[in-house]
Amino acid sequence: MPSTSETGHAKNVANYEKLIANITALGTPYNPSKASLKLPALNTQLTAAKTAIAAVNSAEPAYKNAVSARDVAFAPLSKSITRVNNALKASDTTTQVDESALTLVRKLQGRRATPKMTEEEKKVAAEAGNEVTEISSSQMSFDNRIDNLDKLVKLLTSVTAYAPNEADLKVTALTTLLTDLKAKNTAVITAEAPLVNARIARNDVLYKAGTGLVDTSVDVKTYVKSVFGATSPQYKTISGLTFTNRK
Repeated sequence: MPSTSETGHAKNVANYEKLIANITALGTPYNPSKASLKLPALNTQLTAAKTAIAAVNSAEPAYKNAVSARDVAFAPLSKSITRVNNALKASDTTTQVDESALTLVRKLQGRRATPKMTEEEKKVAAEAGNEVTEISSSQMSFDNRIDNLDKLVKLLTSVTAYAPNEADLKVTALTTLLTDLKAKNTAVITAEAPLVNARIARNDVLYKAGTGLVDTSVDVKTYVKSVFGATSPQYKTISGLTFTNRK
């Protein structure tokens, strides 16, 4: 995504509209030979920019709402999984089952099986000639958490001894939770696609090299300066209009 803020995009379009208003007021002396700098082309570009900004603004609420709903749904997951794990350990299950479940619980909660080495411990190991390579154990992306929860639910389903009395810890409740989390994650993915495409279209209109709104504004200013001079009031009127390109 571009670093230019959403406010920055709108500011570029607003300043472009001011630029067009000012050069329109110049009248016939503003007469560039380049087609893309003529007023009809500039107004067409302004309309396209406004349309592109509006498309992004229209797509954003659905995406933000979906993200918010997913965050709310996932927020209590770690605590719930701790309760599930405790309920499993309190059941008449084997050590192997408990260990398999604990592995999935750690992944769901982003915990390591062994503590991560401190910088001092790494230094001591390196001085002793031992190569230190630590691989991140976190699997906290939404997709990974859903996958690991699915594995945990399937494991619990296979363990007949896991039969807690608490309704929210039962396999049926966990299955319902899993289905809900999948649906909310899918909703984010579905809402993100049109937003991404709208931003791509907006960026083409505003920032495409050579033909985008920002580059066109530079060309317009350069033309006005060539006609009226760098110290002219006509040029000074538009020279202060800023346009921020993507970084």
